[in-house]
Amino acid sequence: MISDILKAEKYVYLETFRMTGDDLGKKFLNAFIDRVKNGVEVKLLIDYWGARSLRHDFFKPLTEIGGEVRFFEKIKYNTNLFTQSHKRNHRKLLVIDDKLTYIGSSNITGYNLEWRESVLRMEDKIAQDFGKIFLDDFANYRKYLINVVTSTKKIVRDNFEIILDVPNIAVKKINTRIIKLINNAKKRVVLETPYFLPGFLVRKAMINAVKRGVEVQVIMPGQSDVNIVDILRNKYLGPLYRSGIHFMFYKGSNLHAKLILADNEVFAIGSPNIDFRSFRYMFEIMLVGKESSISEQIREHILETIAGSEPFNYKKWMERPYINRLFEWLILPFRHYL
Repeated sequence: MISDILKAEKYVYLETFRMTGDDLGKKFLNAFIDRVKNGVEVKLLIDYWGARSLRHDFFKPLTEIGGEVRFFEKIKYNTNLFTQSHKRNHRKLLVIDDKLTYIGSSNITGYNLEWRESVLRMEDKIAQDFGKIFLDDFANYRKYLINVVTSTKKIVRDNFEIILDVPNIAVKKINTRIIKLINNAKKRVVLETPYFLPGFLVRKAMINAVKRGVEVQVIMPGQSDVNIVDILRNKYLGPLYRSGIHFMFYKGSNLHAKLILADNEVFAIGSPNIDFRSFRYMFEIMLVGKESSISEQIREHILETIAGSEPFNYKKWMERPYINRLFEWLILPFRHYL
């Protein structure tokens, strides 16, 4: 990413959920400063919660010379905490010069370099569409009321679809598109996700796919960075496993990849997790396409992930302590916020 940023001639737009002031964050900052000094337009949009660890003056060397930095929706610790302030910008997007796009799962932090991520680099005119999306987000970074119809409008270009989600309980475009991917699969569908808390319709689509003879496989971390989600996900694993769904647990560092591959042809990659919070309360973005060169790279990524994973042990799941089962039920009412 940094090498491409340093080649920018017109503009660099970065949208991310989290950025830290560690060595990696400083390298990105220095690259942005370099570009501004060379007459390049630089705009950054970072979620306020995701940037909470940054020093107050971290971006000052950039903003003093003309770079623009905005923080999405400051958290208000009042009655808004579980309404407006709970809605975060989870999108991860880097657009350069109308010709280069990075989209995927990784934040701008040092520890993400140690995790297994999924980031797609595209040299394509679709970058123009991503650039427009970024500018809309940049302009509306503190907008309280959102027009769901215009803000979730699907963008279609060639063999690609850009699916956008904004916080809304009724309209969940990405959730709907994932269900369609599963429903249309004929032979196999694989999902990689760091957090697995599927809603009823996703679970139903997966079970129905198995009944049609489709192999359904879900790969997730053996232990994610959010322990409470790991506890709750166990409630879903046994029943879904009995329905014929295969689960794999990645044994390496945290698996943070977010992608789907259906029949080794149709792919989906972006920022959403397979959980209630992503589909209901987050600003998310996902690219769906049928491009053989990309599908093949994703297939290879999945094979490497599987090689570093172990299968779900149903017997061990059945023997898990009763205290764990109790916590699963206690946490269940809060699943929409996890």
